[in-house]
Amino acid sequence: MREIQCRLLIIGAGPGGYVCAIRAGQLGIDTVIVDAAPPGGTCLNVGCIPSKALIHAAEEYHRLTQLSSNSSMGISAGAAQLDLAETVAWKDGIVSRLTGGVATLLRKAGVRLVSGNATLRDGKTAIVETPEGPVQIRAEVLVLATGSEPVEIPALPFGGKVISSTDALSLTEVPARLAVVGGGYIGLELGIAYAKLGAEVTIIEAAPRILPQYDGELTRPVAQRLTQLGIRLLTGARAGGLSDSGALRVAGVDGAEDFHCDKVLVTVGRRPRATSAGIDKLRLEMAGPFIRIDERCRTSMSGVFAIGDVTGEPMLAHRAMAQGEMVAEIIAGQPRSWDKRAIPAVCFTDPEIVSVGISPDEAATQGREVVTGTFPFAANGRAMTAGDEAGFIRVTARADTHEVLGIQGVGAGISEMAGGFALALEMGARLEDITGTIHAHPTRGEALHEASLRALGHALHI
Repeated sequence: MREIQCRLLIIGAGPGGYVCAIRAGQLGIDTVIVDAAPPGGTCLNVGCIPSKALIHAAEEYHRLTQLSSNSSMGISAGAAQLDLAETVAWKDGIVSRLTGGVATLLRKAGVRLVSGNATLRDGKTAIVETPEGPVQIRAEVLVLATGSEPVEIPALPFGGKVISSTDALSLTEVPARLAVVGGGYIGLELGIAYAKLGAEVTIIEAAPRILPQYDGELTRPVAQRLTQLGIRLLTGARAGGLSDSGALRVAGVDGAEDFHCDKVLVTVGRRPRATSAGIDKLRLEMAGPFIRIDERCRTSMSGVFAIGDVTGEPMLAHRAMAQGEMVAEIIAGQPRSWDKRAIPAVCFTDPEIVSVGISPDEAATQGREVVTGTFPFAANGRAMTAGDEAGFIRVTARADTHEVLGIQGVGAGISEMAGGFALALEMGARLEDITGTIHAHPTRGEALHEASLRALGHALHI
């Protein structure tokens, strides 16, 4: 058996793992990273990136179909044509470019990438089954970055007409009728995309409303858009198994019904891969289904770190990346700890949602005295000229010091503002810092300026 010795071994080449590896390599740490899939993990290969490609293509097609039937701004178009197989091939090309780019960055940093399935023998040794045979890797430090996987409903196991989000990104034909089980961000993003591609979509959500992790004010414009797109929404409903005829059984507030569809997309959440690769044999302390970590991402075993989805919520790629960078620097001897004020959460629905920090409802629950300000895009010049005025930006700040505690927004393209929202909280900005900053005109970003002015009691354009 071939043997490899290294200082740092990383199991999992997703966003957290590969960022940790690149930074470690930059710091001169002898690093090996292992994954059976191409580098980039779920996010790059079958998640964040390919889903955004599909969402963009769906939006382009939908815009053309709308212009072919109803002219807008003096513009009309002929009948739109769609070849979903070609769209998927275009999406796959983007993924291939990015995974190749990550592999190049790993090599540039001097990181050794081993392709195969790893099984841990202990906190310092792993056996990797590679195409060339088994390889034993021994390291001084271990980082677990095994990520997460879709949750499967026992009554609706994946296979046949029941598909996961991964399968939904590789369909070569648009299903005529699509049932989406789960009204969270994954289900809504893909459900909206397929509705724009021409599918008849029904979304089934057990909670009283969609996107229950966001407050109702933020999700209301999205719910309105679902109606405009002709998407049927069933809340307070649960999906059972398939009937003998292949119909989806749904139990809702109005009783049970059999829903006939061509595909059933199950998106009821993700679970951490906390027992894969032999992790369970390490007997690490757990926090429910997640690996328990401290403020430096250290586990209960000396010399073993864990980052990303396997460590808990929020299960977001950018959280994993930040943790990976930090852990690499800690291993290099730098004084780092996890002290982030805010991690932006983005929902790429139509319209998009961004949330950073706490909402007014959360502030009330915590007993905080706050001031809030909201500014609608309906009063924003750039939104008007773009023909999409749905949504708003909302700011929440301490009543005494005006320190910004949260910024939320819903609107077209608002995901691009997430970094600025997070920066305001990370820097401890006050409302006066935002209002004292000149925002370019005409831009959607002016809504943040106006919302802050409104929180101070003197909005200018509303």
